[in-house]
Amino acid sequence: MPGIIGKKLGMSQVIQDDGRVIPVTYVVCEPNEVVQIKTEKTDGYPAIVLGFDAYKSRQGETRNKKFKVIKEFRVENADDYKKGQKVSVEILKEVETVTVMGNSRGKGYQGVMKRHNFAGGPESHGSVFHREPGSVGTCAKPGRVRKGRKLPGQMGNEQITLKNRPLISVVADKNVLAIKGAVPGANNSYVYIKF
Repeated sequence: MPGIIGKKLGMSQVIQDDGRVIPVTYVVCEPNEVVQIKTEKTDGYPAIVLGFDAYKSRQGETRNKKFKVIKEFRVENADDYKKGQKVSVEILKEVETVTVMGNSRGKGYQGVMKRHNFAGGPESHGSVFHREPGSVGTCAKPGRVRKGRKLPGQMGNEQITLKNRPLISVVADKNVLAIKGAVPGANNSYVYIKF
């Protein structure tokens, strides 16, 4: 199994036997369901599609569930899985490190000092240049702002991937993982865990 979908609960700390205090992020991974199976024959590559956080149905249990999050994971052999199969955190018990993907917290429209760490201008002695980006273009040739210039704009809310994060513990009865360090996203945001 190449991955699982979870929801970030928040951060805490774990005290090791030798007295070290380790910051951890708790991620709850309710059992994922295999929604679709892709094979070499039908799709050109083997993969499975997992569904997480099912919508509550007014009719009770329905045959075709709808999920809030679905994610495709590549596998070596798709024949090992069946549609409707449940995937729980128990598959991570032997895993030491994981790759975590999530969307960072959105910070809105920000200026160059916050977004790109520009130094800014003088703060006193009659200066009227404080937090502006300064000159952005060139002279008559080419007479335009070049592509890739660092300017103000939307900051955050982009996919972040953290590789080789140590997995501190797996609490199988509560479907919770403890991952060392910070994980991208706000609390209750969805994260994808690969291993």
